[in-house]
Amino acid sequence: MANTKSAEKAARQAVKHRSQNVALRSRQRSTLRVANEAIAAGKKDEATAAVRTATSSVDSLVNKGLVHKNKASRHKKRLAAKLKKLA
Repeated sequence: MANTKSAEKAARQAVKHRSQNVALRSRQRSTLRVANEAIAAGKKDEATAAVRTATSSVDSLVNKGLVHKNKASRHKKRLAAKLKKLA
């Protein structure tokens, strides 16, 4: 338990931040899944739009510090490779 006012406030903020971070990470996983499913289905137009959305989502989390830039780069690289193979 927190001993000072500032520690109590920090604990409250940590709870809020954690819930936001969990939601953002979940949204990112969903966009990646949607993109992979569109590519697997062979729908080129839909896949292109989904990959664009997923790339944006991944980059957003890198800017917020929730995902390491190398992990984001790896996800984007794999999506782009799958999309290129589809074309």
